[in-house]
Amino acid sequence: MAHEHDDHHHPHPHGHDHDHDHSDIGPMDLRVRALETVLTQKGYIDPAALDVLIDTYQTKIGPRNGARVVARAWSDPAFADWLAQDASAAIASLGFTGRQGEHMVAVFNDEDQHHMVVCTLCSCYPWPVLGLPPTWYKSAPYRSRAVRDPRGVLAEFGVQLPASTAIRVWDSTAELRYLVIPRRPEGTEGWSEEALAELVTRDSMIGTGLARQPGSHA
Repeated sequence: MAHEHDDHHHPHPHGHDHDHDHSDIGPMDLRVRALETVLTQKGYIDPAALDVLIDTYQTKIGPRNGARVVARAWSDPAFADWLAQDASAAIASLGFTGRQGEHMVAVFNDEDQHHMVVCTLCSCYPWPVLGLPPTWYKSAPYRSRAVRDPRGVLAEFGVQLPASTAIRVWDSTAELRYLVIPRRPEGTEGWSEEALAELVTRDSMIGTGLARQPGSHA
């Protein structure tokens, strides 16, 4: 469900198979560590295997898969059309599938409209293309203010948009996850997909950032 920046927010039901985050980051960290210790002692989990899983999502997948999707969309109009019509299939064609990424929708930024993603009730997030969600994505302030004051939130992330650019907020659910396709930076004509992917940031695919400009190392 999408919300224009001046619309009232109407939450919708999420699936019941997701943990709800109440933004108690410190206490939650302690609970997770305590639970991991207990489960390890009882032999239910292998810490080494868990480390491999976390590393896969945090460093090997991270936002790299999503960056490749964006770069392909920037360089291949046919793929961009497919992505707009059936993001799940288009993304799967690149080999990026998995839990919490089965049903995807791609939304494209342009001069007139900027898209931004939030999960208002928990932390639904497209892991197969963006890896682990950042802590701020799960926080109560972001989940509430992204809907009420998206322009103000973007400003805090350093994104200043023209007043003429509408901001549309998409609420991720257990059924649908969103991937923002940022605007392609100028001066990148003829670039390879690999080079284009280096300009795509995680935040730009959530909508709280923009793609890097050529020559930028930010």
